[in-house]
Amino acid sequence: MELEEMITVSDVVEYMYCPRFVYFERVLGIPQHEEKREKVLIGRNIHELKEKINKNYIRKSINAKAKFLNVYLSSKKYRIVGIVDEVLELEDGSYAPLDYKFAEYKNKLFKTHKYQSILYGLLIKENFNVEVNRGFVVYVRSGNLVKEIKFKQKDFDDAIGFIDLIFDIIENEEFPLDIKVNKRKCIDCCYRNRTFANTFKYLD
Repeated sequence: MELEEMITVSDVVEYMYCPRFVYFERVLGIPQHEEKREKVLIGRNIHELKEKINKNYIRKSINAKAKFLNVYLSSKKYRIVGIVDEVLELEDGSYAPLDYKFAEYKNKLFKTHKYQSILYGLLIKENFNVEVNRGFVVYVRSGNLVKEIKFKQKDFDDAIGFIDLIFDIIENEEFPLDIKVNKRKCIDCCYRNRTFANTFKYLD
């Protein structure tokens, strides 16, 4: 399968944030062009935080008996690839993805965090041929708080549905029109002031 026929877990996360990101990046081939210096600074901060995490303590609190780090997984069946921070084998024989978020937990699990974990779970199920019924997200800026996510079959079905919707945009080269406008997000959009700014007249 050719690389261009695959999408990444990050593509799905961006689709959930705004379906138009997929159109701009995957159809028009226009990168986001985020500030390079800011990326460097964020990267340094993340590296410093990683060094301070007691990962063995976190794994023990989850009752993990084995771990695989920075695992690249792909699925021709679902046409998706991703890199999981950790794949854990649990005491009951099931497996689970663990993802580190360098963010604070603010009393709710973001939908993007949930489905990122579910997509990793989908990839683990296929590649390891094991049961996957939960995932874990570690919120580093909340004292390495671990949140467990229970997976249901409907969650996997919904995640596959998002993948199908993304491929509809890519293959049909259709600009998503029917979206819920969020003025706060749209005003700060990295695409707003580009050559296709007229697309955003609906905000005026």
